[in-house]
Amino acid sequence: MRIPAHSVCTAIRDDIVAGVYERGSRLTEELLARRYGVSRVPVREALRTLEAEGFVVTRRHAGACVAEPTEQEAADLLEMRLLLEPLGAARAAQRRTEAHLKVLRGLVRLGQQRARQGTSDDLRSLDGWFHETLAQSSGSPALIAMLAQLRHKIAWMYAVEPPAGPVESWTEHGAIVDAVARGDGERARALTALHVERAAPAHRPRFASGGERPARVRHSQRPVNMPSLRN
Repeated sequence: MRIPAHSVCTAIRDDIVAGVYERGSRLTEELLARRYGVSRVPVREALRTLEAEGFVVTRRHAGACVAEPTEQEAADLLEMRLLLEPLGAARAAQRRTEAHLKVLRGLVRLGQQRARQGTSDDLRSLDGWFHETLAQSSGSPALIAMLAQLRHKIAWMYAVEPPAGPVESWTEHGAIVDAVARGDGERARALTALHVERAAPAHRPRFASGGERPARVRHSQRPVNMPSLRN
């Protein structure tokens, strides 16, 4: 059975974000195909997609390599998030479904409970799920895709410190959901902009200035044969 290129693309992207492939390293079709247990065809298609997304560059005499974004490019991502996430929240206030609201409210309840208990281990994943669901609620495929790509690139370029006030952070999430539920797009936009702006200082660049690179992460979190892609 032919493995979809988008599945291979997701796997390679996840490993780039996780640091399995360091910046500037070569990505050869043969080695990638062997690593993920697929043919070279979906790998080739996946590399083209990742190049369009900015994770991969094609260099003369070297072929496909992991991109090496600059500090300015990393800073631009946070500015883009400040523009796009509030837009998504405003759209969600007009287009969300009851299913979206149910998930968002459930995440807020769970996040607030975990924050009050001081059990922060899963707060980061809950936060990511919240923002992903909020984007999905916008009903705009183009905006959803842009925000997903933005989240991947921010996770690649930044380490995010836990919020100093997790209870306050999840209170902000709750206020955003309330505005979305009431259909108040302007309030949802304003609250989300404030929330994203407050979260920005917690982002620390993973890559030092002066061209230094972090130590290479040598082990993928994903099985090499990627059996899940065959289902």
